Amino acid sequence: MDLLHSLLLSLSSPMVLAFLLGIMATLVRSELRIPDQLYAALTIYLLFAIGLKGGAHLAGVPFADFARPGAAAIGLCVAIPLWSYFLLQRLGGFSRIDAAAIAAHYGSVSAVTFGASLAFLDQMKVGHEAFLPALLAIMEVPAIIVALLLAGRRREPTTGPSGPGFPAAGPQAWGRVLHELLTGKGVVLLLGGLAIGLLSGKTGFDQVSPFFETPFRGVLTLFLLEIGLVTGRRLGELRSAGFFLCGFALVMPILHGLLGVWLGRWAGLGVGGATVLGTLAASASYIAAPAAVRVALPEANPAFYLTASLAITFPFNVVLGIPAYFAFARWLLGGG
Repeated sequence: MDLLHSLLLSLSSPMVLAFLLGIMATLVRSELRIPDQLYAALTIYLLFAIGLKGGAHLAGVPFADFARPGAAAIGLCVAIPLWSYFLLQRLGGFSRIDAAAIAAHYGSVSAVTFGASLAFLDQMKVGHEAFLPALLAIMEVPAIIVALLLAGRRREPTTGPSGPGFPAAGPQAWGRVLHELLTGKGVVLLLGGLAIGLLSGKTGFDQVSPFFETPFRGVLTLFLLEIGLVTGRRLGELRSAGFFLCGFALVMPILHGLLGVWLGRWAGLGVGGATVLGTLAASASYIAAPAAVRVALPEANPAFYLTASLAITFPFNVVLGIPAYFAFARWLLGGG
């Protein structure tokens, strides 16, 4: 009953309905478009707002309260790409490069899915721990590095002049990948926002909260409208993804989400925090991971990793996954 109620509430939220509208507009070949400049501005706003609010709420939180959730988060983003890579290569028949590229996306996290989970909890009037944005920040990069290490295992060095792949190009390729990861806008905005919020504290955040607090859901709704348009344009690529990858993109988020909720309980999180950790574990990156994979694994097929993460896993999590992880968290923790 809790799951049905959560699902109905999710389906009736403006964020999910805007996402579905974007898909529908693409399917009927509407002229609806979000200008690139506006999309970039929405992305900057959301990432910085998440980091800033998280940093402000993190101020004053004892390290002991954050230690176990942080360990659970790091454990997830190291383990998920390992077994994802193994399944994709051994059972799915994907090449080492494509398996690593997909594993990088599923080991990393989606800031927009994270924002949708927070909006869902607000709608359900369920509180959550203040440091959750810090978990988002620390989970974005490690999984990508793990996946790239797997891609480089037993690869022969290339002798071409460019040597674009990792790790055949040696330290230069590593430098490019790490630079792409650590200076990408997602990491800079999240970590920068966290630092600013942490240094300025609640008093400082109160000065800008009218801009970063109340409008957040509205901006997220517009962003999800654009993501719906992008998703609709990628639906035609589902055929090239294949049956195994489609199944992987639906089943693995469920397993990862349930594992994340269970680890949230182990870490001492409440219902809201466990739901968010489960959502992070279930999510797949489509900002940081594609940028890194483009640099490190240029031979990987984007039709695989982008279609799986954006056209299948993202809509599943936003529409069905988050309510399911919330219902499981309530059952596991005995209410909330």
